[in-house]
Amino acid sequence: MNSRLDTHPMATRSKTPRDSAPPPDGPIPGDSYVQSFARGLQVIRSFSAQAPKQTLSDVAAATGLTRAGARRILLTLQTLGYVESDGKLFALTPRILDLGFAYLSSMPIWNLAEPELEALARQVQESCSIAVLDGTDVVYVMRVPVQKIMRVTLGVGSRLPAWCTSMGRLLLGGLPPQEVRERIAASQIQAFTRHTLTDPAAIEARIAQARRQGWTLTNQELEEGMISIAAPVVDRAGRVVAALNISGQANRTSAKVMQETMLPPLQAAAQRISAML
Repeated sequence: MNSRLDTHPMATRSKTPRDSAPPPDGPIPGDSYVQSFARGLQVIRSFSAQAPKQTLSDVAAATGLTRAGARRILLTLQTLGYVESDGKLFALTPRILDLGFAYLSSMPIWNLAEPELEALARQVQESCSIAVLDGTDVVYVMRVPVQKIMRVTLGVGSRLPAWCTSMGRLLLGGLPPQEVRERIAASQIQAFTRHTLTDPAAIEARIAQARRQGWTLTNQELEEGMISIAAPVVDRAGRVVAALNISGQANRTSAKVMQETMLPPLQAAAQRISAML
Protein backbone atom coordinates (compact mmCIF):
# COMPACT_ATOMS: atom_id res chain seq x y z
CA MET A 1 0.00 0.00 0.00
CA ASN A 2 1.50 3.30 -1.11
CA SER A 3 1.74 5.92 1.66
CA ARG A 4 3.16 8.89 -0.25
CA LEU A 5 1.03 11.98 -0.11
CA ASP A 6 -0.41 13.18 -3.38
CA THR A 7 1.09 16.22 -5.07
CA HIS A 8 -1.08 16.07 -8.18
CA PRO A 9 -1.78 19.61 -9.43
CA MET A 10 -5.50 18.83 -9.57
CA ALA A 11 -5.59 17.57 -6.02
CA THR A 12 -7.16 19.86 -3.47
CA ARG A 13 -6.46 20.44 0.14
CA SER A 14 -9.24 21.05 2.63
CA LYS A 15 -9.84 24.74 3.10
CA THR A 16 -8.25 26.22 6.18
CA PRO A 17 -8.42 29.78 7.45
CA ARG A 18 -5.39 31.88 6.69
CA ASP A 19 -5.65 33.83 9.92
CA SER A 20 -5.93 32.99 13.58
CA ALA A 21 -9.70 33.29 13.72
CA PRO A 22 -11.91 30.19 13.49
CA PRO A 23 -13.66 29.52 10.18
CA PRO A 24 -17.06 31.21 9.78
CA ASP A 25 -18.93 27.91 9.97
CA GLY A 26 -16.60 26.44 12.58
CA PRO A 27 -16.57 26.55 16.36
CA ILE A 28 -16.91 29.89 18.08
CA PRO A 29 -14.22 30.44 20.73
CA GLY A 30 -15.55 29.80 24.19
CA ASP A 31 -14.98 27.63 27.22
CA SER A 32 -14.84 24.54 25.01
CA TYR A 33 -12.55 26.03 22.36
CA VAL A 34 -8.77 25.82 22.89
CA GLN A 35 -7.44 28.53 20.61
CA SER A 36 -3.77 27.68 21.13
CA PHE A 37 -4.45 24.11 19.99
CA ALA A 38 -6.31 25.38 16.91
CA ARG A 39 -3.37 27.63 16.08
CA GLY A 40 -0.98 24.72 16.45
CA LEU A 41 -2.97 22.77 13.88
CA GLN A 42 -2.88 25.79 11.57
CA VAL A 43 0.90 25.81 11.77
CA ILE A 44 1.12 22.10 10.97
CA ARG A 45 -1.23 22.48 8.00
CA SER A 46 0.75 25.42 6.62
CA PHE A 47 3.36 22.90 5.46
CA SER A 48 2.61 21.23 2.13
CA ALA A 49 4.21 19.86 -1.02
CA GLN A 50 4.46 23.45 -2.21
CA ALA A 51 5.95 24.63 1.10
CA PRO A 52 7.82 21.69 2.70
CA LYS A 53 10.31 24.03 4.39
CA GLN A 54 9.44 27.44 5.75
CA THR A 55 11.02 30.26 7.65
CA LEU A 56 9.40 31.68 10.76
CA SER A 57 8.14 34.59 8.66
CA ASP A 58 6.67 32.20 6.10
CA VAL A 59 4.69 30.35 8.77
CA ALA A 60 3.50 33.57 10.37
CA ALA A 61 2.32 34.90 7.00
CA ALA A 62 0.60 31.63 6.03
CA THR A 63 -1.31 31.35 9.30
CA GLY A 64 -1.95 34.99 10.15
CA LEU A 65 -0.14 34.59 13.46
CA THR A 66 2.38 37.02 14.88
CA ARG A 67 6.01 36.00 14.55
CA ALA A 68 6.16 35.53 18.33
CA GLY A 69 3.07 33.32 18.30
CA ALA A 70 4.32 31.25 15.37
CA ARG A 71 7.72 30.90 17.02
CA ARG A 72 6.23 29.55 20.26
CA ILE A 73 4.19 26.96 18.40
CA LEU A 74 7.08 25.89 16.16
CA LEU A 75 9.43 25.50 19.11
CA THR A 76 6.80 23.48 20.98
CA LEU A 77 6.36 21.20 17.97
CA GLN A 78 10.15 20.93 17.67
CA THR A 79 10.44 19.92 21.32
CA LEU A 80 7.79 17.25 20.78
CA GLY A 81 9.62 15.95 17.70
CA TYR A 82 7.03 16.95 15.09
CA VAL A 83 9.15 19.72 13.58
CA GLU A 84 12.87 20.06 12.87
CA SER A 85 14.93 23.14 12.06
CA ASP A 86 18.37 23.98 10.75
CA GLY A 87 18.24 27.32 12.54
CA LYS A 88 16.48 29.11 9.69
CA LEU A 89 14.09 26.75 7.97
CA PHE A 90 11.47 24.61 9.68
CA ALA A 91 10.10 21.32 8.32
CA LEU A 92 7.81 18.57 9.54
CA THR A 93 9.37 15.29 10.67
CA PRO A 94 8.11 11.76 9.94
CA ARG A 95 6.63 11.71 13.44
CA ILE A 96 3.78 13.88 12.10
CA LEU A 97 2.52 10.72 10.37
CA ASP A 98 1.58 9.42 13.82
CA LEU A 99 -1.32 11.86 13.83
CA GLY A 100 -2.78 10.44 10.63
CA PHE A 101 -2.02 6.87 11.66
CA ALA A 102 -4.01 7.46 14.85
CA TYR A 103 -7.11 7.76 12.66
CA LEU A 104 -6.33 4.67 10.63
CA SER A 105 -5.45 2.58 13.67
CA SER A 106 -8.58 3.73 15.51
CA MET A 107 -10.67 2.31 12.65
CA PRO A 108 -9.87 -1.44 12.56
CA ILE A 109 -12.14 -1.74 9.53
CA TRP A 110 -9.35 -0.49 7.27
CA ASN A 111 -7.00 -3.24 8.44
CA LEU A 112 -9.72 -5.81 7.85
CA ALA A 113 -10.54 -4.32 4.45
CA GLU A 114 -6.99 -4.45 3.10
CA PRO A 115 -7.08 -8.13 2.05
CA GLU A 116 -10.39 -7.50 0.24
CA LEU A 117 -8.89 -4.54 -1.60
CA GLU A 118 -5.79 -6.51 -2.57
CA ALA A 119 -7.90 -9.44 -3.78
CA LEU A 120 -10.07 -7.12 -5.88
CA ALA A 121 -7.00 -5.50 -7.46
CA ARG A 122 -5.62 -8.93 -8.37
CA GLN A 123 -8.94 -10.01 -9.82
CA VAL A 124 -9.53 -6.99 -12.06
CA GLN A 125 -5.84 -6.14 -12.63
CA GLU A 126 -6.50 -2.46 -11.97
CA SER A 127 -5.71 -0.04 -9.14
CA CYS A 128 -8.25 -0.04 -6.31
CA SER A 129 -8.82 2.48 -3.53
CA ILE A 130 -10.98 3.31 -0.53
CA ALA A 131 -11.74 6.92 0.39
CA VAL A 132 -13.85 8.90 2.84
CA LEU A 133 -15.45 12.32 2.50
CA ASP A 134 -13.90 15.35 4.18
CA GLY A 135 -15.60 18.64 3.36
CA THR A 136 -15.47 19.04 -0.43
CA ASP A 137 -12.69 16.46 -0.87
CA VAL A 138 -12.27 12.73 -0.84
CA VAL A 139 -9.35 11.49 1.28
CA TYR A 140 -7.69 8.20 0.42
CA VAL A 141 -7.44 5.86 3.41
CA MET A 142 -6.28 2.80 1.48
CA ARG A 143 -4.95 2.14 -2.00
CA VAL A 144 -3.56 -0.82 -3.93
CA PRO A 145 -1.92 0.50 -7.13
CA VAL A 146 -1.50 -1.98 -9.96
CA GLN A 147 -0.06 0.47 -12.43
CA LYS A 148 0.37 4.20 -12.67
CA ILE A 149 -2.63 5.84 -14.34
CA MET A 150 -2.22 9.43 -13.15
CA ARG A 151 0.73 11.77 -13.55
CA VAL A 152 1.60 11.45 -9.87
CA THR A 153 1.06 8.45 -7.62
CA LEU A 154 -1.84 8.67 -5.20
CA GLY A 155 -1.42 7.33 -1.69
CA VAL A 156 -2.92 7.30 1.78
CA GLY A 157 -3.80 10.87 2.76
CA SER A 158 -4.14 12.09 -0.83
CA ARG A 159 -7.05 14.45 -1.53
CA LEU A 160 -9.05 14.92 -4.69
CA PRO A 161 -12.14 17.03 -5.35
CA ALA A 162 -15.32 15.10 -4.55
CA TRP A 163 -17.56 16.72 -7.16
CA CYS A 164 -15.73 15.26 -10.20
CA THR A 165 -14.52 11.87 -8.91
CA SER A 166 -16.42 8.59 -8.77
CA MET A 167 -15.84 8.02 -5.06
CA GLY A 168 -16.64 11.65 -4.30
CA ARG A 169 -19.96 11.64 -6.11
CA LEU A 170 -20.93 8.42 -4.42
CA LEU A 171 -20.02 9.81 -0.99
CA LEU A 172 -21.85 13.07 -1.68
CA GLY A 173 -24.83 10.96 -2.69
CA GLY A 174 -25.02 9.73 0.88
CA LEU A 175 -25.81 13.25 2.09
CA PRO A 176 -29.16 15.07 2.12
CA PRO A 177 -29.80 16.99 -1.16
CA GLN A 178 -29.50 20.40 0.49
CA GLU A 179 -26.11 19.54 1.94
CA VAL A 180 -25.02 18.25 -1.48
CA ARG A 181 -25.89 21.63 -3.00
CA GLU A 182 -23.98 23.44 -0.27
CA ARG A 183 -20.86 21.35 -0.81
CA ILE A 184 -21.00 21.80 -4.57
CA ALA A 185 -21.34 25.56 -4.03
CA ALA A 186 -18.29 25.48 -1.74
CA SER A 187 -16.19 23.54 -4.28
CA GLN A 188 -13.73 25.12 -6.68
CA ILE A 189 -15.33 23.89 -9.88
CA GLN A 190 -13.15 24.05 -12.98
CA ALA A 191 -12.71 22.15 -16.25
CA PHE A 192 -9.80 19.75 -15.70
CA THR A 193 -10.42 18.15 -19.10
CA ARG A 194 -12.81 18.59 -22.03
CA HIS A 195 -14.98 15.92 -20.39
CA THR A 196 -15.35 17.62 -16.99
CA LEU A 197 -18.88 18.53 -15.95
CA THR A 198 -18.82 22.08 -14.62
CA ASP A 199 -22.51 22.94 -14.43
CA PRO A 200 -23.58 22.61 -10.75
CA ALA A 201 -27.04 21.33 -11.72
CA ALA A 202 -25.53 18.63 -13.96
CA ILE A 203 -23.10 17.61 -11.20
CA GLU A 204 -25.94 17.42 -8.70
CA ALA A 205 -27.91 15.26 -11.16
CA ARG A 206 -24.98 12.82 -11.47
CA ILE A 207 -24.74 12.64 -7.69
CA ALA A 208 -28.49 11.94 -7.45
CA GLN A 209 -28.07 9.21 -10.07
CA ALA A 210 -25.24 7.66 -8.04
CA ARG A 211 -27.52 7.69 -4.98
CA ARG A 212 -30.34 5.93 -6.86
CA GLN A 213 -28.31 3.23 -8.60
CA GLY A 214 -25.80 2.57 -5.81
CA TRP A 215 -22.69 3.04 -7.96
CA THR A 216 -21.22 5.62 -10.31
CA LEU A 217 -18.64 5.97 -13.07
CA THR A 218 -16.59 8.96 -14.14
CA ASN A 219 -14.92 9.00 -17.55
CA GLN A 220 -11.89 11.28 -17.97
CA GLU A 221 -13.36 14.14 -15.93
CA LEU A 222 -10.39 14.59 -13.60
CA GLU A 223 -7.62 13.60 -15.99
CA GLU A 224 -7.53 12.66 -19.68
CA GLY A 225 -7.38 8.91 -20.09
CA MET A 226 -8.52 7.99 -16.57
CA ILE A 227 -11.79 6.15 -15.98
CA SER A 228 -13.11 5.12 -12.60
CA ILE A 229 -16.07 3.25 -11.12
CA ALA A 230 -17.10 3.29 -7.45
CA ALA A 231 -19.42 1.45 -5.06
CA PRO A 232 -20.42 2.40 -1.49
CA VAL A 233 -19.26 0.98 1.82
CA VAL A 234 -22.18 1.28 4.25
CA ASP A 235 -22.51 0.80 7.98
CA ARG A 236 -25.11 -1.24 9.81
CA ALA A 237 -27.59 1.64 9.62
CA GLY A 238 -27.19 1.86 5.85
CA ARG A 239 -25.19 5.10 5.91
CA VAL A 240 -22.48 5.55 3.27
CA VAL A 241 -19.25 5.80 5.26
CA ALA A 242 -16.68 5.19 2.54
CA ALA A 243 -16.37 4.43 -1.15
CA LEU A 244 -14.44 1.71 -2.97
CA ASN A 245 -13.30 2.23 -6.53
CA ILE A 246 -11.47 0.72 -9.49
CA SER A 247 -9.48 3.03 -11.75
CA GLY A 248 -8.18 2.25 -15.20
CA GLN A 249 -7.14 3.68 -18.54
CA ALA A 250 -9.95 4.69 -20.90
CA ASN A 251 -7.97 3.65 -23.99
CA ARG A 252 -7.75 0.12 -22.64
CA THR A 253 -11.06 -0.24 -20.79
CA SER A 254 -14.22 1.46 -22.03
CA ALA A 255 -17.02 2.60 -19.74
CA LYS A 256 -19.22 -0.22 -21.07
CA VAL A 257 -16.59 -2.89 -20.42
CA MET A 258 -15.81 -1.51 -16.96
CA GLN A 259 -19.49 -1.56 -16.01
CA GLU A 260 -20.07 -5.07 -17.37
CA THR A 261 -16.91 -6.80 -16.12
CA MET A 262 -15.69 -4.82 -13.11
CA LEU A 263 -18.84 -3.51 -11.42
CA PRO A 264 -20.00 -6.95 -10.16
CA PRO A 265 -16.73 -7.82 -8.34
CA LEU A 266 -16.48 -4.21 -7.09
CA GLN A 267 -19.96 -4.35 -5.57
CA ALA A 268 -19.26 -7.79 -4.07
CA ALA A 269 -16.07 -6.51 -2.42
CA ALA A 270 -17.86 -3.38 -1.14
CA GLN A 271 -20.60 -5.56 0.35
CA ARG A 272 -18.08 -7.79 2.11
CA ILE A 273 -16.29 -4.77 3.57
CA SER A 274 -19.65 -3.29 4.62
CA ALA A 275 -20.46 -6.56 6.40
CA MET A 276 -17.32 -6.10 8.51
CA LEU A 277 -18.89 -2.94 9.95
